[in-house]
Parts: sequence; C-alpha cells; structure tokens
Amino acid sequence: MKSITIQGTKRESVGKKSTKALRDAELVPCVVYGGAETLNFSAEEKSFKGLVYTPEAHTVSIEVDGKTIPAVLQDIQFHPLTDKILHADFYQLADDKPVVMEVPVRITGRSKGVVAGGAMRQSFRKLKVKAIPANLPDEIVVDVTPLKIGSKLYVGGIKTEGFTFMHPDNAVVVAVKMSRTAAKGGAVIDDEDEEETAEGETPAAEATSAE
Repeated sequence: MKSITIQGTKRESVGKKSTKALRDAELVPCVVYGGAETLNFSAEEKSFKGLVYTPEAHTVSIEVDGKTIPAVLQDIQFHPLTDKILHADFYQLADDKPVVMEVPVRITGRSKGVVAGGAMRQSFRKLKVKAIPANLPDEIVVDVTPLKIGSKLYVGGIKTEGFTFMHPDNAVVVAVKMSRTAAKGGAVIDDEDEEETAEGETPAAEATSAE
C-alpha cells in the first residue's frame, strides 16, 4: 500500500487554549495511539491533502523529532461549516499486529444486466478490511461482467488474499436493478438468483467472485 509522509511537531500542551492557537495557525492537533506511549503532535493542514482528499487508501509515515512512526488514519474531524480539519487520530502500525482500515472498491467490466438496459447500484465505495500492514490491499477490484438484471455481488463472494472483510458475508456491494428502459424492452431478470435468495440459501454462494 502507498504511504505518505506527514511532518509533525510534538505538542507539549494539550489544553483548549493551545489547541485553539494551533488551529488559528492553520495547524491540526493530532494524536497517535497504539504504541508504547500516546503521542500528541501537530501538523500543517495542507499536509493532509494527499491523505484525505483522495479516493485512494494510504498508510502514513509520521515524522516527529527525528523519529518515523508508521500509522493509519483512524478518525478525522471537520468543522461543520468550513470543512476545516479540526483533529486527527492515528493508530501506530506494527508488522505483526492486524489493523482495520477502509479500502476503495474499484469496479471493472460491464455487466450483462447493464448491457440489457438495467441499472447498476453500488452500495459500497469503500470496504473495511483487517490485515497486518504488509497485506493491506491498495483497492478491492470486483468484476461485474457476469451480473444480470436482478443479480447481486455480495461481500462473501469477493476473493481475499491475506485480509478479511469487516462486513457480513451477505452485505451487497453491487446490484443490477431493472430500469424503466429494460422493463419496456422486456429484459429477462435473473430468476435463478431471485429463487435462491427466496429459499434462504447463503447469499455469498450465489455471488460472482472478483478476480
């Protein structure tokens, strides 16, 4: 997984006055958990551009006082009116310690249902995964080509290598619905998919696996 670097300065004071002064100076109060000690630091708001305002997933190298701490962003707070970053929480990475983070979903192919006039609905733009740092994927690639009108792609139908999803197997990632155009054209719905679901079989079994 790609990594970006954030230069920080250790915070000696974490009171309200100190926090306000940092924000007035366009600095973001931050904290890193998960290590031997919790680290409070501040960083320039512009250094978050490549981490927050992008669809890609990244780990972070936090450089403070000559030390580099590998981490992932766990939480970030924005001002409700200005969208200014108010605070950021990071979790320190360890080679042998699994971590949870969100990874973007990338759709490939053109589903048979869409070709027939159906409409594709993507329920998840990102999925939460759990893995040791070395196995964190850059993205989750799913091929929707086999999906017909009425078909669904479930979390349980996506292949994983070295990581697990933090979602139920029957969570729907992508579905192809009947559209008005398809209905007028007499498009055929994937009846087999509908019947299996009605009979209570495991949704993941009917899902198309992403390569």
